Amino acid sequence: MAGTSNYDLIIIGGGINGAGIARDAAGRGLHVLLCEKDDLASATSSASTKLIHGGLRYLEHCEFRLVREALTEREVLLDNAPHIIWPLRFVLPHRKDLRPAWMIRLGLFLYDHLGGRKKLPASEGISFAKHVSGAPLRDEMTKGFVYSDCWVDDARLVVLNAMDAKDMGAEILTRTECVGANRAGDGWNVTLRDQETGENRSVSGRMLINAAGPWCADLINPKNGVVKSDTKANIRLVKGSHIVVPKMFDHDFCYIFQNGDGRIVFAIPYQDDFTLIGTTDVDFKGDPAKVKIDQDEIDYLCKLASGYFKKPITSDDVVWTYSGVRPLYAGEGAEANASKVSRDYTLKLESKDHKAPALHVFGGKITTYRKLAEHALQIISKELGAKDTPWTANTVLPGGDFPNASYEAAFADYAARYEWMDAVMLKRLLRAYGTRIEQIIGDAQTVGDLGKCYGHDLYEAEVRYLIDQEWVRDIDDLIWRRSKLGLRLSGDQIAVLRERLAQEKPDHKSVAAE
Repeated sequence: MAGTSNYDLIIIGGGINGAGIARDAAGRGLHVLLCEKDDLASATSSASTKLIHGGLRYLEHCEFRLVREALTEREVLLDNAPHIIWPLRFVLPHRKDLRPAWMIRLGLFLYDHLGGRKKLPASEGISFAKHVSGAPLRDEMTKGFVYSDCWVDDARLVVLNAMDAKDMGAEILTRTECVGANRAGDGWNVTLRDQETGENRSVSGRMLINAAGPWCADLINPKNGVVKSDTKANIRLVKGSHIVVPKMFDHDFCYIFQNGDGRIVFAIPYQDDFTLIGTTDVDFKGDPAKVKIDQDEIDYLCKLASGYFKKPITSDDVVWTYSGVRPLYAGEGAEANASKVSRDYTLKLESKDHKAPALHVFGGKITTYRKLAEHALQIISKELGAKDTPWTANTVLPGGDFPNASYEAAFADYAARYEWMDAVMLKRLLRAYGTRIEQIIGDAQTVGDLGKCYGHDLYEAEVRYLIDQEWVRDIDDLIWRRSKLGLRLSGDQIAVLRERLAQEKPDHKSVAAE
């Protein structure tokens, strides 16, 4: 890994913000390097509630600009990635003791109209006696409201941005940590360490981008940060945890549940056979890499959901959990309630006469990642003397080039083409890879042509693709981030798959080794 290269941008962090900026910049012809000390989307960006949404509750905090931008982005992203993003309808049961009906109607009216909604259906009031979503709810729930938002496979959204960036010339280095960054004349000297070999590599760049997510403040800590910086970061780390239980209902509607503490929790159909419930908001201290749910959070989510569903949920029902740390920008204030700290993003430029500039990315939410990247490129373009030419709004992500952005039409087409493939398998592959399913299937004529089966519907052809094209190295990369097959595979099957991935080391470095 020795050697020196010169880049326009060196981006630290392989979450959604880093990957989004890398893609936008590479598409404008900038020479980009992105380094990530672990796997892509290995922290916050794979631990969201998996929603592309405006944030209905943010209206109560008067964050109208954030909500408007997020609502506008819903439909942009629907067109950009119809394989991993799709519409959902959310049911909000009415509770007189929490919010009056007129307030909810007003909020939903604003939600329907703030973002220029065109594709998604409007909100409406419903009676649970007449609506399918009423069946699983407790009898005291008699009426509610339905509105629209969207689902996203968050970890795959990160990977697709990184893939597109790479296709346009960016260098994407996973398992590569920035261990030093210093200004040198008009630019930056950066030392990168390969986490697998321990080798260092020196690179130089005109501009540095700090997109390290929950580590963004540590990176520039004046006492022990690896980046020499004058910028102060007032970051508040907030843990959000989710639980997954066997499915609680047999319909496609989602629920948004209010709670007496002012928070809301979602219950969402998940991976066909499960229900995803979350999220919590708990202040966090410590290493974000070691974040995990605690029993109080599990009890909180179970109790809240059980207050709405007829069938109670206990911790014994939980089949999987995940937690992430949100790096919220706290500004100059000290908001006591973590759930009230803004989810908006802040970009801080550190530059002296356009020499060796650095841009620090604080906060943000997955829904507005593309706009964040555009705003970052406005600043970057000015600092580097480049033309500011936005382009991502009308360009699909890899695999998203369905005719008329229609997943349903694409499914019918591929079902006819791969008539030998089980419909459940086709749905999973098409939802994950879109039209790039063709690169996995190749000229296979039967399922046996895909090679060894590792369990469920995972075959060698898909494993090979993930290693070669999507930076997969370890078991969690494959079964929890590129897919959710960890919910399907047995312990023995996972052990065999882990051994299969170990065969790639150290000789095969996949696309991560540029």
